[in-house]
Amino acid sequence: MILIAAAIAIPAATGWNVRVKSFPPLHAEWMPRLGPGTPLALLLGVAGVIWGPRLAASLRWGRLLAVSFAASAVWLFALATVDGLDGIGTILDHRYEYLGTAREVDDIGATLREYVSRIPYAHEDNWPVHIAGHPPGALLFFVLLVRVGLGSGLAAGTVVMLLGATTVMAVLLTMRTLGAEDLARRAAPLLVFTPAAIWIAVSGDGLFMAVAAWGVCTLALATRSRGGVRIVWSVVAGLLLGYCVMMSYGLPLLGVLALAVLVVGRSWVPLSIAAAAALAVVLVFAVNGFAWWEAFPVLQQRYWDGVASRRPPGYWMWGNLAAFAVSAGPAIGASFVAVAAGVVGVIASRRRDRTPDRPSILRDPRAGVLILCVAGWLMVLLADISNMSRAEVERIWLPFVPWTTIGLALFGPTVRRALLIAQIGFAIIVQSLLQTGW
Repeated sequence: MILIAAAIAIPAATGWNVRVKSFPPLHAEWMPRLGPGTPLALLLGVAGVIWGPRLAASLRWGRLLAVSFAASAVWLFALATVDGLDGIGTILDHRYEYLGTAREVDDIGATLREYVSRIPYAHEDNWPVHIAGHPPGALLFFVLLVRVGLGSGLAAGTVVMLLGATTVMAVLLTMRTLGAEDLARRAAPLLVFTPAAIWIAVSGDGLFMAVAAWGVCTLALATRSRGGVRIVWSVVAGLLLGYCVMMSYGLPLLGVLALAVLVVGRSWVPLSIAAAAALAVVLVFAVNGFAWWEAFPVLQQRYWDGVASRRPPGYWMWGNLAAFAVSAGPAIGASFVAVAAGVVGVIASRRRDRTPDRPSILRDPRAGVLILCVAGWLMVLLADISNMSRAEVERIWLPFVPWTTIGLALFGPTVRRALLIAQIGFAIIVQSLLQTGW
């Protein structure tokens, strides 16, 4: 909370223009309001605090997954509809977004072939901001929605919202597959009632988050499988993670999390299969006209030709982390502390216990969650120091949010309930006071 407060107060007090809309560190405007979704968000939040931890601990696993998905979907819907039904699709219909361009695409092959040439500002018909700023995998998803009749803002927003809600299931399955079912149950309410829902429900990055989570989940399943089943899961993981690379230039960082999953799963066999499948996705795009390695330097030039060069690094190197803390919720700081303390504790215990037959640290579910959460934080820090994310990370870094949030499962029940209350209250307050957009 101190970091968030400083990121808000310093520009306001000093007049420092950090080149976003009127409420840094968020790309947002001050707009207090109540709407149709407000009562639903309040009721759902109260229910989550009263019954969420109890249900997460007692429901059979299949029912827990179903309830977590349903609760996540309703939470996303409630926060989005603080602005009425327009809150679901208006942002996706913005001229900077994907849908407008997706409606105009009638030749996918030609679009891929001309994709890189239309990234620079100098091109007379340059792509809108989000098309230029992402590989074509994101655009093609929305082209598909348009072609199957789901091309309106409301329809596409609903699809993105429902897919985003599946992220909770993917993360819980990953944790259980890697032997941490008890910690997964502890994490479930905090994964459902994340403040990131404000952005998940209305942005393409919510979609990227879901695809990434399922890619990681299938990789975890591959580490626990054998024979042909392992090959299938490895291929699926590679295809999903490879497609993530073709949706966002920042998502090669998922390689850090993938390696963490293989370490916790104690199996390196899926690595070569998944890597080959991921590379195949990238090469298919290249054969059809879009080479990622050619596009990235062009995108970098456009990025620095635009507003990024005017956003002061002296603010955004830490302002980004404050924006991420708003999106993930103020409790995310507790996750960082818990993980740091857990890592120190594990190292100390290993130094004390030097017996030759001591059990492997990877057999401890807490250690496995620590490793996944360390990977989540490492992705955030690498994205920050890359200098390719000055502002707007409240949505750009959504794929990293679940993997830092799971660190909250390391706390006891009283602290977790307090953190859950803080997360829910914070989400409702932010959505009710600020109009987010980009």
